[in-house]
Amino acid sequence: MFKERAGLIVWISDLKAAKSLERYGSIHYISKKMSYVAMYVNAAGLEDTTKAIQKLSFVKKIERSYRTEIKTEYNSNVPDKTAFYSY
Repeated sequence: MFKERAGLIVWISDLKAAKSLERYGSIHYISKKMSYVAMYVNAAGLEDTTKAIQKLSFVKKIERSYRTEIKTEYNSNVPDKTAFYSY
């Protein structure tokens, strides 16, 4: 149903030209102060998309987000201390 997405942080030099990145994927956030764009692109064509974005004149650097590779399920092996502190 949903396509696999990958997150990109694109550092830019021109904020007005940042809107043109919408044709490569969906823009999540544009930082005016720090001049970057957080966006999601199709994971199947990630390498081709990053090469195409890098060729744009206003793009300084592209960083890939590793959020999908971080473990988000946690287990608690630490014993519960609520019984110790209750009277």
